Amino acid sequence: MKRSSTVARGGVVRGGAVRRVVLAAVSVALVAGCTAQAAGTGSGAAGPSGSASAQPSASASASTSPSASESASASPDASPTDDGKAPSSSATFPTPEPSGSASDGAPASPVLMKDGDENEQVRELQARLRQLKHFDRAPTGFYGSMTARSVKSFQKKQGLTGTGSVDETTWQRLLGASRKPTADELKPSTTNALDTPAPACMTGRVLCISKESRTLAWMIDGKVVSSMDVRFGSENTPTREGTFSVGWKAREWTSTIYHTPMPYAMFFSGGQAVHYSSDFAARGYAGASHGCVNVRDRAKLAVLFDQVKVGDKVVVHW
Repeated sequence: MKRSSTVARGGVVRGGAVRRVVLAAVSVALVAGCTAQAAGTGSGAAGPSGSASAQPSASASASTSPSASESASASPDASPTDDGKAPSSSATFPTPEPSGSASDGAPASPVLMKDGDENEQVRELQARLRQLKHFDRAPTGFYGSMTARSVKSFQKKQGLTGTGSVDETTWQRLLGASRKPTADELKPSTTNALDTPAPACMTGRVLCISKESRTLAWMIDGKVVSSMDVRFGSENTPTREGTFSVGWKAREWTSTIYHTPMPYAMFFSGGQAVHYSSDFAARGYAGASHGCVNVRDRAKLAVLFDQVKVGDKVVVHW
């Protein structure tokens, strides 16, 4: 009986030791589980501490299951985001920002002027492009397809992307390549740029008419007093070239051949004259005269008519 009692006591002693070992192991496992949760959701650590490795099942479930930490304190069917925290993978690998965002560098330069705009800055743009031979019309202040093509031409010459719209980079390049436009450049008297005057135009009082630029310049001693757009005859009825003089003038006149009005007529070669044309004013260069020099700006021609005298020189040249 003593032996059996001793065995029993020994069994109790051994059982108590086993229970202490088991309790110690459970405590270690619980500590390891908390450490894995903190590492997984906060620091992004890949594995548990060395003490956790002594209990493979506990450490494995803590490190491989995103919801292990929640299952320790919440009901089994709680979702991974019930505690308001994002899954550990989002903290370790943030989603990259879209291409072209501020993190990739400076954003694209904002557009300053584009097709459809109409203002004084567009007028200056056109005047500067005209200085650089990219725009061959008088500035209008309206940004249309012609201006867009001119901007694209300038951009390509500057090594920029040819968008046809003006951003800050394009504008600064243009400011550096051109000068501030004068008042006449911003609002010139003719749609077309004046041609270089012929030598015969440089002395005296002259109506200097260029077929190349399709302009008339009223000049006195080599200085341009005023200018205007003009139109000439067709191939069948060409305007004669050479140096002439004003033979006679008529404020109101009707052609005796074509029976059309010729206001402010200044005849210089037979029946050919400088005069106002309502057809030119309406259709522009889509038409042609019967040999006369047509002017489409009636008000400007009326002023010129009063200044020109019979005998003043008329030079028609290319």
